[in-house]
Amino acid sequence: MAKQFPGRGRVAVLRTRPETVLEDYARLLDLAGVREALPQDKETLLKVNVSWQTWYPACSTTPWQLEGVIRALLKAGYRNLISAHNDTVVVDARVGEYNNKHLYVTEKYGLRNVHLYEPQYRWVRYEPPQPFLVLDQIYPEGILIPEILVGRNIIQLPTVKTHVFTTITGAMKNAFGGLLGTRRHWTHSVIHETLVDLLMIQQDIHPGLFAVMDGTFAGDGPGPRAMRWHEKDIILASADQVAIDAISAHMQGFDPLSIPFIRTAHEMGLGVGDPKEIEIVGEDQDWVMSQAWGFVQEDTFASRGQKLIYHGPLKPFENLLLRSPLVPWSYFASNFYHNVYWYPFVGRKRVEAALHTKWGRLFADYGVEKGLGGAVLPGMEPKTVATTAGLALLAAGMIAGGWWLLGHRHREE
Repeated sequence: MAKQFPGRGRVAVLRTRPETVLEDYARLLDLAGVREALPQDKETLLKVNVSWQTWYPACSTTPWQLEGVIRALLKAGYRNLISAHNDTVVVDARVGEYNNKHLYVTEKYGLRNVHLYEPQYRWVRYEPPQPFLVLDQIYPEGILIPEILVGRNIIQLPTVKTHVFTTITGAMKNAFGGLLGTRRHWTHSVIHETLVDLLMIQQDIHPGLFAVMDGTFAGDGPGPRAMRWHEKDIILASADQVAIDAISAHMQGFDPLSIPFIRTAHEMGLGVGDPKEIEIVGEDQDWVMSQAWGFVQEDTFASRGQKLIYHGPLKPFENLLLRSPLVPWSYFASNFYHNVYWYPFVGRKRVEAALHTKWGRLFADYGVEKGLGGAVLPGMEPKTVATTAGLALLAAGMIAGGWWLLGHRHREE
């Protein structure tokens, strides 16, 4: 039976520019029916996306996306807005909210700012009203979710981009960090089914559900971090997470129904995933449907290794490699690839070029009155470099020790 809710099957799409983007966000939310979707007597969480602690175009929630949504909600009469962040094992959300200028925006408007993983926020057992697809198999001891999410509206704030594991990432994927704890990587081998389970949880615990997606910069290639950025000048909003992800996928050049999480959610009636059944408001529907940017989903060195574990010849060793005391190796490998190699030698040049675009200049201007202008352009991450050096010295010591023992034994013989 199809899940019925205000705004089902409707997606608002607008073209925008830096000079009007905040006003355009207010119009976007109105077109998408935010007042019908979100009860005003409930607190509303703004689920910020921080996919990297450094700023990279299309990677994380943009400051104008966050500010535009806050201003639009305040104008519409919403109060008690809460900015919400999750942690990941490879991204420091506290550093990320500063470098991506989210903290600047939330402080500007006086929002309560919560980091769901910190000890003052309780996680409670969730009992599903209907069977999960996979989560009960991954976590047989039960699912814990942040108590603060229950009974509050939520707005997901993703960007338009590809993803190494899910082809595209958007509204449905944005709940992945907020609802699951630090062992969420256990679900990567069944990530598509997991996203559908998470949408079912969201539709159960939130009185109102909404998504606002920024495509001013959009990213293709090995997302969510090591992408090629493109200025696409669009923004999207919907109360239907399946539909907004489907339209984003279509505009990027993918067939939405070929992406398992969109197809499964569509078939289960949790939203509308077939673009032919989706109502576009704002921009002309024919223009939106004519967009096919030719984005491609690619892998990084790190994701190729992970896929060998999730779906390849290393599958029998998944528990040993990713659910045992050996698991920090995978965190280290990801940090080394992205923060020691890729960003300093590839990404930094792309960021410097992006800062000369109209959206890059807008990012640089955020917080300039508080001395926050420009963008943080880090070099190699010191912690990972130090760990690498330590491991290299340890390995060298072990090799030297081995050779010494062999030589000593040879002399004795």
